[in-house]
Amino acid sequence: MSLRPSRRRDRRMMGRAHSLARLNHGLTGVNPSVGCIILDREGHVVGAGVTGLGGRPHAEEIALEEAGEAARGGTAYVTLEPCRERSQSGKSCSVKLLEAGIARVVCAVEDPHPVANGGIRALRDAGIHVQIGLGQRESQRLYRRFFETVL
Repeated sequence: MSLRPSRRRDRRMMGRAHSLARLNHGLTGVNPSVGCIILDREGHVVGAGVTGLGGRPHAEEIALEEAGEAARGGTAYVTLEPCRERSQSGKSCSVKLLEAGIARVVCAVEDPHPVANGGIRALRDAGIHVQIGLGQRESQRLYRRFFETVL
């Protein structure tokens, strides 16, 4: 059985992702503190992550590692657009979500950073359903200073 989207569940999970993001806010160097929750295809939380101290690892990496194979066919809730490219070596978060078999991504806000921006487009081009805007105001408040330094 595959998980059907639910506005109530989406709001609750994005709230959890924002709670995680606030944990390391101001402790992630030049990177913003992102929160990520992964649900399996039945809607159970199988992974959770927040950007590591100093900015690495990214929240999606931590959540996907915790979720393992249970992420396949599931949903990722992310407070900021998954990166299109990495500023350092390694696979980007959008590629990692794709390779994990995530079927749906709910993202609060796009990332204006030129290296990160485009992750949503890459996911959509790969056939992943992406919803943007849930929790947008909270993410805009949380990342206000980060956005000011990028724009």
